[in-house]
Amino acid sequence: MKYLHLIWAALFRSKTRTLLTLLSVMAAFLLFGMLDSVRVAFNSGGQVAGANRMITSSRLSITQMLPYSLAEQVRATPGVKKAAYAAWFGGIYQDPKNFFPNFAVSPDYMDLYPEFKLPAAQKKAWLDDRTGAVVGEALAKRFGWKVGDTIPLQATIFPTKGSNDWSFTLRGIYKVEDPKQKGQENVMFFHWKYFDEANDYVKGKLGWFVVSPDGDNADRVAHAIDKLSANSDHETKTQSEASFQQSFAKQFADIGLIVTAIMAAVFFTLLLLTGNTMAQAVRERIPELAVLKTIGFSNRSVLWLVLGESVLLVVLGGMIGLGIAAVLVPAVSAASGGMIQLPGMLTQTWLTGLLLMVVIGVIVGLLPAVRAMRLNIVDALAGR
Repeated sequence: MKYLHLIWAALFRSKTRTLLTLLSVMAAFLLFGMLDSVRVAFNSGGQVAGANRMITSSRLSITQMLPYSLAEQVRATPGVKKAAYAAWFGGIYQDPKNFFPNFAVSPDYMDLYPEFKLPAAQKKAWLDDRTGAVVGEALAKRFGWKVGDTIPLQATIFPTKGSNDWSFTLRGIYKVEDPKQKGQENVMFFHWKYFDEANDYVKGKLGWFVVSPDGDNADRVAHAIDKLSANSDHETKTQSEASFQQSFAKQFADIGLIVTAIMAAVFFTLLLLTGNTMAQAVRERIPELAVLKTIGFSNRSVLWLVLGESVLLVVLGGMIGLGIAAVLVPAVSAASGGMIQLPGMLTQTWLTGLLLMVVIGVIVGLLPAVRAMRLNIVDALAGR
């Protein structure tokens, strides 16, 4: 620490170069902080224990449908307070760019989502209408829908009567009061019974069950439900709702692998950039380093001075980048209205980031530091 003023002075000897390098390091660790939060969100599996809502789906794949006959068995399982079911529909409204989730659900599906506030009169109208649908307020505003409107959807998976044209009547608009969960208002629900009767190919099949366990025995209930179809052609996997959502996203891509690959590329580029900066900085200061040796600085002291400069450069930029990420992560999560739920900057992200800063600082500073340590005073002062 007694040489900190020397390290600081050397670091800002060329202010422009140092500032540009700091900005590069900041950008790299800003990306690291945000992407690592995404990785944690997709890889932290959401334990079944303590879950107030669980999802039972096919053990093989989310795309594999389950028999409707399981519904009463799941509901009769000891420890199950409520159970509803749903199926992915995948309809398109007017244009593929207008994509929004749409599900065929059981009549009691909304009961398992008390955060969805649907007026009683609208709920009754929906339940009484075979082709009725309910949508979130945000979705209704997006397309200017009003209760009573007809909503045409184009099927991408399930045709009806040889056509892809499906038609629904909007009977209700639900709201989500929590501003952080407003993203859940971009969903449409309609009756599974209508879907089952009207589609041409799939009969008596559903996508998943939503289960509300009674008390704190979620683990036991999950095992009991999965035991119902053990050794059959439709084995199930019961998991927390958070885990199910992660599995659904992973059907499209391995998010963790993508994030890791991006960060590897970013840090490789950062190594080259900061390594070049340190090599150039030491090369310009060879006479100054020779003077330090002349007045009594040992080879080891010169080595640590250069390494300290390198590590300080990376740590300074990295901590600023992580600090900005810590502010942006919850802001992004809140702005998505619940569609993107990030855990915030966890302690493990800070510790991993700090370790990476030190390691990168040592790697990029090691060769210039060794060169400085081995300087011959006479040759260095003579410019050789």
